[in-house]
Amino acid sequence: MSDVIPATLSAFCSSRVQHMPDNQIVAVADLARHDASVVKLWIGEGDLPTPDVIKQSAVDALSADDTRYSYSQGTPELRRALADYHRRHWQVDVAAERFCISIGGMNAVVMAMQAILDEGSEVIMPTPAWPNARQVIEIVGGVNVPIAFDFHDDGEIVLDLDKLFARVTERTRAIFINSPSNPTGWRMPKADMVRLRDFCREKGLWIVADEVYNHFVYDGGGPADSFLQLCTPEDKLLVTNTFSKNWCMTGWRAGWVVFPLGMDQLFARLCQYNTTGVAPFIQKACYTALTQGDDFIRQQVERCRQSRDILVSGLSALENVTVFSPQGTFYLFFKVHGLVGSSLDMAKRILREAKVGVAPGSAFGPEGDDYLRICFAIDPALAEEALARLTPFLAALSSRTEQPLGVE
Repeated sequence: MSDVIPATLSAFCSSRVQHMPDNQIVAVADLARHDASVVKLWIGEGDLPTPDVIKQSAVDALSADDTRYSYSQGTPELRRALADYHRRHWQVDVAAERFCISIGGMNAVVMAMQAILDEGSEVIMPTPAWPNARQVIEIVGGVNVPIAFDFHDDGEIVLDLDKLFARVTERTRAIFINSPSNPTGWRMPKADMVRLRDFCREKGLWIVADEVYNHFVYDGGGPADSFLQLCTPEDKLLVTNTFSKNWCMTGWRAGWVVFPLGMDQLFARLCQYNTTGVAPFIQKACYTALTQGDDFIRQQVERCRQSRDILVSGLSALENVTVFSPQGTFYLFFKVHGLVGSSLDMAKRILREAKVGVAPGSAFGPEGDDYLRICFAIDPALAEEALARLTPFLAALSSRTEQPLGVE
C-alpha cells in the first residue's frame, strides 16, 4: 500500500487526510489473514460466532421485509432497550431520548467529535491509545494532545491526572478516556473518575468516555464503573459504545452514543448526514442482544478470564518480558526487553517465525513502540497453543544478534 497520494492528486485532497498513516494492525493482519496455520491474536474481536438468537432476529426481520429507511437516531424500541440495559447493569436512569444508534463504535466516536470540536480544538488523550480515535480528532479538524501513561517495572500502569491537567490550554475542548483501555488493559479508578469529572465541570470541558469494554473486568466485581453513574444528564459527557464486543457482533456495525439532555436533534441530524441511520433489521438483532444476551456476556467474560490467566502466567515467567496484567478489556500489553528493531518489525517476525499474529505497540502511538498487544478473546486451548509458540521465540530473543528480516 502506498504511503503517499500521487502528486497529481494531492493538491486536490484534504490536507487533513492526505497524510494519514496506515493502520499498522491491519498491515500485519493483511500478511496472513487467510493462513490457517497462524494463531490470529492481532485484531480486537472474539473468536465466537454471534449467538444464534441474535442472528435469527435479523433473519426474521429480513423475511418480514423490514428493509426500509428507519428513524435516523434509532428505533424507539431499541433506545428504550438501551435505557433498560443501563439501568440493569449500572443502576442508572438514562432517558431513552439520550441514545443515538451508530454504525459501530467507530461512527459513535466520529459523531461525538463532530458534535463538539471546532477547527483547532484540542482533545487530551492518554496514550498508547486506540489509533482510530486519534485519527478521528484530526479528520474533523481537531488537535490530538497525547498524555503518556506511566508504565512501572512491576507491571502497573498509572495515569497521572496532575500531568494531564497541566496540559489543558485555552484551546482544550475535551478529555478522551477509554476505560478499560485498549491496548493497555488499564482501568480508571473511581476516585480518579470523580476527580476528572470535577475538574471538567470547573473548566467547562467535555468528557468523551469510550466504555466499550466495561463488561470485560476480571479482578473484582464487574462491570467497570461508568461516567454515567457519576454525572448528571446535563453534564458535558458523551459516552460511546458498541454491540461488537459484548455479543461478538463486530461485522454487524452497530453501536451507540449517550449525550446530554437536549442534544437529541443535533445527533439525529448528525446521523442523517453521516449515514442515514442503521439498517432496521440490524437494529432488531441489537434489540435481541440487549434483551436476551446477558448470559452470553457472562460466559464470554469467563472464557476471556481463563485465556488471560494462561497468557499472563506464561509470559510473566519469561525473564525478558514485562507483562501488564489487564484490569479490563481482552487485550494483553507486554514489553519485550531486548526487542530488535521496531515493534512493527517484531510483529512481522513473530508472524513469520512463530506463526502467531500480534499487534505492534507502535500502532497505538510512539509511546507503545517497545510493546506488543495480543487479543485473548479466544478459546483457552488456543491461548495455550499461542503461548507454546510465543514462549520459545521470546525467550530466545536476548541471545539473537541478527537484524530483523523483511516480510516478503
